[in-house]
Amino acid sequence: MTDYAKLDAWIDAHFDEEVKFLQQLVQVPTDTPPGNNAPHAERTAELLNDFGLTAEKHAVPAQEVKDYGLESITNLIVRRKYGDGGRTVALNAHGDVVPPGEGWTHHPYGGEIVDGSLYGRAAAVSKSDFASFTFALRALEAVAKPAKGSIELHFTYDEEFGGILGPGWLLQKGLTKPDLMIAAGFSYEVVTAHNGCLQMEVTVHGKMAHAAVPATGIDALQGATKILNALYAQNTLYKQVTSKVEGITHPYLNVGRIEGGTNTNVVPGKVVFKLDRRMIPEENPVEVEANIRKVIADAAAESAGITVEIKRLLLANSMKPLAGNKPLVDAIQKHGGELFGEPIKAMGTPLYTDVRLYVEAGIPGVIYGAGPRTVLESHAKRSDERVVLEDLRRATKVIARTLSDLLA
Repeated sequence: MTDYAKLDAWIDAHFDEEVKFLQQLVQVPTDTPPGNNAPHAERTAELLNDFGLTAEKHAVPAQEVKDYGLESITNLIVRRKYGDGGRTVALNAHGDVVPPGEGWTHHPYGGEIVDGSLYGRAAAVSKSDFASFTFALRALEAVAKPAKGSIELHFTYDEEFGGILGPGWLLQKGLTKPDLMIAAGFSYEVVTAHNGCLQMEVTVHGKMAHAAVPATGIDALQGATKILNALYAQNTLYKQVTSKVEGITHPYLNVGRIEGGTNTNVVPGKVVFKLDRRMIPEENPVEVEANIRKVIADAAAESAGITVEIKRLLLANSMKPLAGNKPLVDAIQKHGGELFGEPIKAMGTPLYTDVRLYVEAGIPGVIYGAGPRTVLESHAKRSDERVVLEDLRRATKVIARTLSDLLA
């Protein structure tokens, strides 16, 4: 039996245990916002300890977390050193996730298994890779018994807000500096590039007035409508800007939240909306932000008496491939192709992720893990999020084999 076959066999023999681990992770909510995620880190550390894996707990200071708009963050690092020399490979997955929302037919924190899929918020993105990475590591140590190099598990809790207090915080504090890294992803592709993301909060000010005498007020909603129409017009223009990265099409803009006004019979004096602008790798974030601000200012100027405040909430740079990621790509494509029975493409994704923070620190990284072909299939950020258990099993094997190659 080859080492690869032995790794596969170990994972098969322990797969029920891996599924139970994932169920336990899903059953502890990590809704962000509000972002009270330290309890999940504590539970994860307990479960890892049961496997003989000690997790360092790195709590981000409470005031930093509060200023950031969240409640608690404890990031985890598991370090496994096998000997001098060799690479240090980090595996990162995030535990924080958007609230479940409506429309679920399975309990969002149940970890229920139906027709070969495990359901629950974060089941696919990315608690499934807490499981795949942990059990790949366990298989590696049980079977391959590496004699050099190191593996680190990074379980962090700030991807939804941009990663600055997750991987960004660990890197900035000098708590880690791996040679290579793999971040949570899906099973049918290895991602080497991704979009950037600019998020902004726009507050449109008018003047409240009684609806019976509207001329005495300044309607902030009418002003906001002109601004929104100008922003949506940009989406048509964005389609003319195409990326050369496979898997990424063109920039786009989404307004995901809007609120304002005080009552039906009151001219609204204030409207607030939040926008999300996805940037292709070829774009310059500074120019993108300047353009958005100009579009908003020009549209606001069309309404007398309207003033606007613009607050940047997030600026996540795109991820561009580093040349040093070739060993990761080659290993994942080789083993993924064998285990899934089809080619595993190296490509880009329109998402933005924590991986960019490692890449910006000079650490070559890719995105690969347990999940379907598309975000749509996973139901990530929608009701009935799920992961196909067979994808989880095979992705765990791909990761275990890849780690064996990288530490050989």
